[in-house]
Amino acid sequence: MKTQTAKLFFPFLILGVLSMSGCALSKMARMSKDQGLTVEPSPLEVHGNEVKFTMSANLPVKMLKPKKVYTLNTYYQYGTQEKQLAPVVFNEKDFPNASTEQPKASKEYSFAYDPAMSRGNLLVQGVASNPKTGNFVESEKLIIAEGLITTSTLVQPSYFTSYAPHGYNDKEELIPTNVEFFFEQGRSVLRPVEKNSDRGSRFAAFIAEKNATKTVTITGTHSPEGKDRINADLAKERAVAIETWYREQMDKYDYQGMASQIRFITKPVVDDWNELKAMLSSYNGISSAQKSEWTNIINGSGSFEQKEKQLQKLSTYKQVFKDIYPQLRTAKTEVLTIKPKKSREEIISLAKSIAQGRGSADQLSAEELAYAASFTPSLEEKKSIYEAAAKKNDTWAIHNNLGAVSMEMAMAASGREKTNMLRDAINHFEISNQKNANVHAQANLGMAQAMQNNNQAALDALNKALTMNPGNDVRQGVNGAKGAIEIKMASYDAALSSLGNATNRSVDQYNKGMAQFLKGDFRSAQSTFETVISNDRAFVWAHYLAAVAAARQGNENKVIENLRNAVNADASLKAKALSDLEFREFSGNQAFIDILK
Repeated sequence: MKTQTAKLFFPFLILGVLSMSGCALSKMARMSKDQGLTVEPSPLEVHGNEVKFTMSANLPVKMLKPKKVYTLNTYYQYGTQEKQLAPVVFNEKDFPNASTEQPKASKEYSFAYDPAMSRGNLLVQGVASNPKTGNFVESEKLIIAEGLITTSTLVQPSYFTSYAPHGYNDKEELIPTNVEFFFEQGRSVLRPVEKNSDRGSRFAAFIAEKNATKTVTITGTHSPEGKDRINADLAKERAVAIETWYREQMDKYDYQGMASQIRFITKPVVDDWNELKAMLSSYNGISSAQKSEWTNIINGSGSFEQKEKQLQKLSTYKQVFKDIYPQLRTAKTEVLTIKPKKSREEIISLAKSIAQGRGSADQLSAEELAYAASFTPSLEEKKSIYEAAAKKNDTWAIHNNLGAVSMEMAMAASGREKTNMLRDAINHFEISNQKNANVHAQANLGMAQAMQNNNQAALDALNKALTMNPGNDVRQGVNGAKGAIEIKMASYDAALSSLGNATNRSVDQYNKGMAQFLKGDFRSAQSTFETVISNDRAFVWAHYLAAVAAARQGNENKVIENLRNAVNADASLKAKALSDLEFREFSGNQAFIDILK
């Protein structure tokens, strides 16, 4: 706001018996009419829940008389109350050049804001006195500045509740089932001894269960001996043999239409040394030096068949051929079946039943209970489900989410109920952090502190949350809350930085406009408020602040347009606008008067 400078004439009341000293006081009183008083800012403004201003005074040359004192007593008057502030004192001995130079003094003031002070006046009373005799002459109290501009108090709280992941995977999951069948050297016939083995019997029983199956991948392999063509055919034929047997089992157990939905993948692995090298590394039948002879040949030059012929010359070949090669003549089968899961609706229904004590807790896992809670709109039901989950497994995530529900419930409560809910929420967040320091509980702690108006504690907690590698949603939510708190604390640069990294929610963008406005960037603030309005016309305060920003720029048309939208949406704003010093320059404007009738 602008600086106000005034030359004030003070009508003085002469008290006491005036001697020669009294004459000097009277002369000081007469000369004080030419004093200059400056108040910055004027009108007075509220920032960070404080009213701060600077008052400067210039006295006329020769006004101060020897051994006399001139005092400017200062007051802020509101309603029927008056707050006395520190005086500005001109002591003649402090201004030795007062006969040739203007005595000047400046004083910075600060007092705590109370909403009752929103309309009032800054007053001064001049007093010329003789400390030795006690004689004095004082003026009436006169207004030198109006108060208060309270626009900074219109910041809106931005709360964000951070729920930890429920830990339940509601997507399709595939379960692998693996079995190996072994073949004789050079053959691809699946022998009855393999079908009837424990492996074969268990696999047949698995097929009989008719599990929902996505794919059956069969990898046919061969041992290194034999020609390339023979090995290629063997690997492929072994894979096909398993597929044929699998299909026979599906026919046996009447898969019908299910069979057509299963994808069979046969993969012959030909001329591949990897399996042999893997088995050699863990094989104890030969020494390390002898193993090196094998790996040198395998990793050396030459074709697959050439390397196999070199291996056959090794003294250990027969031993390895006997112990390892049979294990390479396989068809490995991997069946991916769909993990059976309850539907979302079924999980939610069971969760509610468990929370109400009508169902067994064994019906759902703690993760399924948390999953159900995440889809339950009723906060009361959500809380009861999380409580049931906590009885099953009181993890850090469950405690955080219990606290988050209590905090959300507190947002709609007031008084003692709100206090108790926040106390409960904070308790859960602290337990969550004790179990496992996590960004969700840390961010929520900051939100809960903000809801209790513990601004510094909230800011500390939110800043710590930002150091804990939060996800994008949490980071933006934290920055939104942090920016609102920083505006309350009059840290406008910090607020603008925080809100530049907040969400696109109306409240965060509105607060961004507030930070721009309070930094004196009225044009940017106007643009930001108008963007909020275009996205959310129901955000009434954006209309009101757009009018205020327009008033600071002297834009009458925008003042009237935005203020009309604000009061049409909320008629209670008429009284506020009439008393708001932001619009003092428009108080005589007929259009302004008309919309506030």
